[in-house]
Amino acid sequence: MYDVPTTPPIPTALPSRTEHALATIKEGILSGRLAAGQALVEAELAQELAMSKTPVREALKTLEMSGLVVVRPYVGVRVRELTQADAVAIYETRLLLEPEATRRSVLRGMDTAGARAALERAAEVTEPAQRSLANRAFHAALWGAADNTILTGMLEGLRDQTALAAVTTWAKEPSWRDEAREHEQILAAAEAGDADLAADLTRRHIAGFLDRLHQGGATA
Repeated sequence: MYDVPTTPPIPTALPSRTEHALATIKEGILSGRLAAGQALVEAELAQELAMSKTPVREALKTLEMSGLVVVRPYVGVRVRELTQADAVAIYETRLLLEPEATRRSVLRGMDTAGARAALERAAEVTEPAQRSLANRAFHAALWGAADNTILTGMLEGLRDQTALAAVTTWAKEPSWRDEAREHEQILAAAEAGDADLAADLTRRHIAGFLDRLHQGGATA
């Protein structure tokens, strides 16, 4: 049986029930409660969530499209297991996209309050998966005002996959203190309205992750 929460109260309308199933299963994956490679059985999830299999099935389809689960014929649905090559590809794509999105966001006078709140939350939590989720929220707050839906949509998809990479087994030596300092520097540049510096610091920050991934120790 799955350790999935059943609060807040489960909606009755089908779209809302699908959203509830999606949010609950996704949280379980990104927090590490549903482990990489774990089978996700529609009937069991539906029972735990006290709903029919239809909204669970729709939620799993959405998670497949976002890269968090894989569906194999005659095998079923499993939480995606990322290889190191997968993680490298994710960070390489972020390196291409995220600095420019951050630059555009700062140029447009983004509200940095969300990024500051996420950074404070990351400093407060002690569980690595929760810290990773807060860090993802920090980055998303920085590039979210880039005013390019294709660019931000691609980064939103990578956001989930980045969080998934952070809870996989090769991330054994967290470097979150160094990363927190780098986050502070990026945020300071954004708060000062220095778009080019914010983009450059973001580029160096992600490049540092890539270096650590190649060495087997990146986490965020």
